[in-house]
Amino acid sequence: MARMKFTVTGMSCGHCAASIKEELTGVPGVSEVDVDVAAGTVAVEGTDLDDALLRAAIVEAGYEVPGTVAA
Repeated sequence: MARMKFTVTGMSCGHCAASIKEELTGVPGVSEVDVDVAAGTVAVEGTDLDDALLRAAIVEAGYEVPGTVAA
């Protein structure tokens, strides 16, 4: 199982977390999503994770992904 963690800007509430979680759970291979609004991070676990697809899903939810942090 792979794990990727992203920094995400623009999150401020539980609705933000829910929107991101909803978009990411639709990405193939994703089995778990953990959004930490206070820290500004999103951790994704799954198999055969595609960095570009995950970033695109976060952007689709309306947030920015300036970089990836170590998991």
